[in-house]
Amino acid sequence: MSAPPPPHERAVKAVIFDVDGVLVDTGRLHLEAWRALARELSLPPPDERWFRRTFGRRNEEILKTLLPHPPSQGELERLSRRKEALFRRLAKGKIEPLPGALALVRALKRRGFRLGIGTSTPPENLQMILEELGLRGAFDAWVTGADVERGKPDPDVFLKAAARLGVPPARCAVIEDAPAGVEAAKRAGMRAVAVTTTAEPEALQAKGADLVVGSLRALTPERLDALLEVQ
Repeated sequence: MSAPPPPHERAVKAVIFDVDGVLVDTGRLHLEAWRALARELSLPPPDERWFRRTFGRRNEEILKTLLPHPPSQGELERLSRRKEALFRRLAKGKIEPLPGALALVRALKRRGFRLGIGTSTPPENLQMILEELGLRGAFDAWVTGADVERGKPDPDVFLKAAARLGVPPARCAVIEDAPAGVEAAKRAGMRAVAVTTTAEPEALQAKGADLVVGSLRALTPERLDALLEVQ
């Protein structure tokens, strides 16, 4: 009788990555972009506490907390595009991977995992980031803020990513750094791995993170494979 196949060969599994705070640390650049937008609008510059509270959400939601009046949908869309244009101008040539990010993506690819991205980042930002990291061909599917109507903590972004990957949610692990992202992953019926780049461990655990790590260096294909085997 032949030995059973190793776990990673029994069924296809997927890992879905958030981008900001997971693959790259662009928080400082995003805050600079929000402050630049505020200056253009003659508004007080937002502080870091505001930024931490809103990080990971869709721009339309964030703008409602920044503007002193109820904005129209057209205004939200216009200012969102402007903020991201400011971000790309500030970030060009300054994108660097977080520790362990490139090694983990490449190791998972070699192991046979399907790889996806689920992010509120606009597609133009994502393309720039992946190109600067040399990872454009590493992912099998991605879903951005332009692909969903409801942002995190709604699970749509991760459910759509799983559908595009052709992998059921129960066999997907999400790597996130924001409490809203962890909540979205759990609501999608997926395993949630949280990295403490932008939030305290307690805040991530409170949203149901299955595993909390300080860096992607702590993750391996074997560890993620074992996490997805747990029912």
